[in-house]
Amino acid sequence: MGRFPRGERIISCAARLLQEVDGSALLEFAIVLPLLVVFVVGIFDFSGAFNQKQKIDQAAQEGAIIAGAQPMSDIQPTTTNPTSLLPVVSTVFNSLLASGVLPQGTTCAAPGVISGPGTTPGTTLTWTYTISGCTTIAGDQLIITINRGCVCGGSCAPTCTSGPPVSVGTVVTVQYPYHWRFNSVIQLLAPGANYAALTQLSESATVHNQI
Repeated sequence: MGRFPRGERIISCAARLLQEVDGSALLEFAIVLPLLVVFVVGIFDFSGAFNQKQKIDQAAQEGAIIAGAQPMSDIQPTTTNPTSLLPVVSTVFNSLLASGVLPQGTTCAAPGVISGPGTTPGTTLTWTYTISGCTTIAGDQLIITINRGCVCGGSCAPTCTSGPPVSVGTVVTVQYPYHWRFNSVIQLLAPGANYAALTQLSESATVHNQI
């Protein structure tokens, strides 16, 4: 007969077996946990990016609807900041503010810095509004591009040699960055890993001019 009674040996073996099982489960959990974190954060992050992309698309569509209803009387290649485009910029800006893409209480305001078309006839009638300072992240810019068509003699109206600008449609493009949270998780799990932390989301909408 052994040193310990039969019952005590059984209890001792069971205790060792439970310790081994607990150790294996803990090891498996330690291996799976980082992958689970990446999976959960990835789902959350990609959902956020898709949601912001949809909101930017909605803002572009709302801006295009307003743009198509604006007059063409002040749309000239030499005009730096056409008055008829200001409602378009304000519409896009307010849409992004209301949907939460731009933070509430932001200090930035439309129209921002404007770059217009050149003075050479035949160039497209495109104005770009660059609005900075909407967030505390340096370099973030809201870029609204409004293309009101082309001038006489341009590619869309080659037979027109004089007269007011010719435009049958308007294209509004909205661009705004999305900052990935996924990047922080990747760098935490794999220090030194290079993963794009920012993506410029851009959406466009086209409408026929009503005036």
